Amino acid sequence: MARLYDLAKVIRSKNSGPFEITLDALFGDLATYDRVKRSGVITRERIAALYCVPVSDVTTLVFFDPALGFKATFARKTSSGTCLDRDVYGAQQHVPLANVEIP
Repeated sequence: MARLYDLAKVIRSKNSGPFEITLDALFGDLATYDRVKRSGVITRERIAALYCVPVSDVTTLVFFDPALGFKATFARKTSSGTCLDRDVYGAQQHVPLANVEIP
């Protein structure tokens, strides 16, 4: 088992507009990317559980082979910049994803 943090070259989060967060993970080689992709660990259900949102709020989960990476997008609980928002740029939301263990 290895944490996604230890396998990926880049793990990041960012706003995808004021109402969504996008997570990206990029890998340095095909073998590592294939390991993660084929593990079946990264799913809409896993993203929903990590971020405590309904599965229906995970609007995108795409593995993109040419870039050796994947992208997931989900609805924010609080829109960016409102008084309850604690991360206006969405840049600190990647940590739960980074700690996912991959067999």
